Amino acid sequence: MCKMDKFLYHRKLWEMNVKLLGESKVEKLKNSFVSRPRMSLWMIRAVTVLLLWSCFVHLMALGEMWGPRLFKGWPSCFNHHELSTAAEMTSLPTKIALPPKRVYVNNGYLVVSCNGGLNQMRAAICDMVTVARYLNVTLIVPELDKTSFWNDPSEFKDIFDVDHFISSLRDEVRILKELPPRLKKRVELGMYHEMPPISWSNMSYYQNQILPLVKKHKVLHLNKTDTRLANNELPVEVQKLRCRVNFNGLKFTPQIEELGRRVVKILREKGPFLVLHLRYEMDMLAFSGCSHGCNPEEEEELTRMRYAYPWWKEKVINSELKRKDGLCPLTPEETALTLTALGIDRNVQIYIAAGEIYGGQRRMKALTDAFPNVVRKETLLESSDLDFCRNHSSQMAALDYLVALESDIFVPTNDGNMARVVEGHRRFLGFKKTIQLNRKFLVKLIDEYTEGLLSWDVFSSTVKAFHSTRMGSPKRRLVIPNRPKEEDYFYANPQECLQLLDEPLRVI
Repeated sequence: MCKMDKFLYHRKLWEMNVKLLGESKVEKLKNSFVSRPRMSLWMIRAVTVLLLWSCFVHLMALGEMWGPRLFKGWPSCFNHHELSTAAEMTSLPTKIALPPKRVYVNNGYLVVSCNGGLNQMRAAICDMVTVARYLNVTLIVPELDKTSFWNDPSEFKDIFDVDHFISSLRDEVRILKELPPRLKKRVELGMYHEMPPISWSNMSYYQNQILPLVKKHKVLHLNKTDTRLANNELPVEVQKLRCRVNFNGLKFTPQIEELGRRVVKILREKGPFLVLHLRYEMDMLAFSGCSHGCNPEEEEELTRMRYAYPWWKEKVINSELKRKDGLCPLTPEETALTLTALGIDRNVQIYIAAGEIYGGQRRMKALTDAFPNVVRKETLLESSDLDFCRNHSSQMAALDYLVALESDIFVPTNDGNMARVVEGHRRFLGFKKTIQLNRKFLVKLIDEYTEGLLSWDVFSSTVKAFHSTRMGSPKRRLVIPNRPKEEDYFYANPQECLQLLDEPLRVI
């Protein structure tokens, strides 16, 4: 029976009872009401309020049960079939359940400024979230580097989904988009502390040295964040939180994610593809001092650039010596020989995940001759598709990152931040094939081959044999006490977060 019908039924029943009482009794009832003192009138009002409140509560409960129908004027008498039909007609988005907020006494506010390229900043953000959580402080959404070589003006929200970042980690740490107004005023008045934390530090450093400064100044600004947390000798829960931020908390913006899916779809329609992180860009060559294969004019140009950036500390560099030590990125020519020696199918699609290659088509000729299906995002997409991220190197790098994750094979020609962070992410996705080239071994072998000291068959078989165990399969990080730059990087192999064989840590 409908609720309205029930109401009418009870009202009729009440009227009949009144008639049964008789007119005289009703008159007496009226007189008793009139003769009651003011206290009785107050009681009637109180009871009326309680009844109204009860009705309101019941209406709210019915509203939650019936959904939007009650408030849209739809009939309130309906069956379960109508309910399911209404649910099908409704196009409301599914509400994602958020983790409960972690409640803790806030020790202060941590402001961080990231430095470097996209992937250096990505790792730094993971570290700073972890530090903030274990210091019980509030983290302000990190500031990205806008003053480096790339001069990228992108904010955090231009690259990462900031709302997802905040909400997905709220059960670990409180993150705000900006300082509260009263603390902003303190910062404007210079009432805060600023410093770079020590590189490769463990959690005791942050507990004993950094936390007291946060408590004292209320706002602490860490103005350098690259590699400020150790690779090893940290509690497992700390390492797992770094992974959680990296693999779950940091999502690119929907616009970048959608464009990444489109590029992958275009590539997949034509078959398997290899992503080549060919780090042979002008900034890398100038910074590293690597000029093998460059002409005298190019060498001079690279030297001028190196001296133009005072924070690039190394100025006088012996390019050939550095190359023989394996500290230079492979050239496009060396890369073509290496991929061919490894037996990569010459017809496979090779997606170049990099900026403009120094020397242009002249330097790329050997690679495109060996592998004719070399493509870039600029050749796969319409020019207008890239308008939003043009001249924003970090957004372009984010697009390359997504494509690299999805590739059948990932091959970096240098062990920079993108190479290592993507390698670790591909391990997390199921140990996807990543060929870790040993440049010191390769340049020696390539020189012997080009000088006629090795036949092609010997050269190729040697390259294959050496790299057979360097394909991104499960392994333990190499730990070198007191030499963090030489040991395996945490983000390249976050073993604490992976399904690994039962092996002890390798320490030398």
